[in-house]
Amino acid sequence: MNYIHRTIEKSLLQAVNQFPAIVLTGPRQTGKSTLLKYLFPDYNYITFDDIAVRSIAAQDPALFVSTLKTPVIIDEIQYLPELLSYIKIHIDKDRVNGRFLLTGSQMFNVMQGMSETLAGRVALFELLPLSFQELGTIPHEPIACYEQIVKGFYPTPNTQETDLQLFYGSYLSTYVERDIRQVKSIHDLSTFQRFLELLASRAGNLLNVQGLASDCGIANVTAKNWLGILESSRIIYLLKPYYRNIGKRLVKSPKVYFTDTGLLSYLLRYQTADTLLAGPMAGAIFENMVIMEIFKENLYNRTGNNLYFYRDNNKVEADIIVDKGNDFELYEIKASQTVQSAFASSLKKIEIGPSIKNVLTLSPNTLPLTSDIQAEPWWSIVKGK
Repeated sequence: MNYIHRTIEKSLLQAVNQFPAIVLTGPRQTGKSTLLKYLFPDYNYITFDDIAVRSIAAQDPALFVSTLKTPVIIDEIQYLPELLSYIKIHIDKDRVNGRFLLTGSQMFNVMQGMSETLAGRVALFELLPLSFQELGTIPHEPIACYEQIVKGFYPTPNTQETDLQLFYGSYLSTYVERDIRQVKSIHDLSTFQRFLELLASRAGNLLNVQGLASDCGIANVTAKNWLGILESSRIIYLLKPYYRNIGKRLVKSPKVYFTDTGLLSYLLRYQTADTLLAGPMAGAIFENMVIMEIFKENLYNRTGNNLYFYRDNNKVEADIIVDKGNDFELYEIKASQTVQSAFASSLKKIEIGPSIKNVLTLSPNTLPLTSDIQAEPWWSIVKGK
């Protein structure tokens, strides 16, 4: 299996020289342990996915931590949150930077409270599925772009021959049957999967919790709880609306996206790029891909930029706004090879500034649409392209 270099490698290497502990969170299968083992090959490695190791550590966590051979990588720390207080004691006794590298899923309360338990001792990082910058290739042709969308961005399908249906089916089973049951008492897993599929059909659209709950046959409060789990575990990403201008009647519901388009395609039963391109979700899933690329770049490079979308009651909209503090970038996303001047109609009505406004399309051409709005290839957003 080929190793793919990750954008956060440099930041991790710097942090190891500044903090006693590093915590790397992220969804399953994003390559957290692979990344740490590659960067720190001389570290000892322990995983609490191993039930035997977990059992030994649980019997006497104080003894377990005191006998650890550091520096050490501890995988899936969320299974034994009681170890954190002993790691803190160990660090305070002998504050040596880079001794503990911990991985886990941020969906668990223990990961959410990590910064409090190890305050001043830990640097927090998050690893999502691969970005185009990390993949090192950008598919310029629409069919190639949609092939990547269906394949998704998890490392395994991008580094080895993989049956995509088997991979994503197994991924979903592991996520639902292991992770979800740990944090929430969900007795009807088939209803939860149905909920996921209904949510997938709404990708790129405003989130209507009541409608979603009704279609799934569950209570509103249940739908809200499940959405919270899916968001905190980074299966979905909720893009918030921009509504600082209180003088306008603006939409205040978030838009829902899936962190990985491969999983999204699987949930929607799209097995090939051809069927996806011919289907009604082609535009929404393309938009999903572009939004997530911007989100990953923002996250990995720690820009501190806030991301929003804009829509008012007159359906004037921008698919994503990058709030850089002193200025803005506004993007409309169109899954079209044919550029039309009408693509700029909404952007030119939005008064947020100073701002740069662009329409991102499947066309390889950069074309002016108005005096201050142009159409660009979607890959113009990829850093280091």
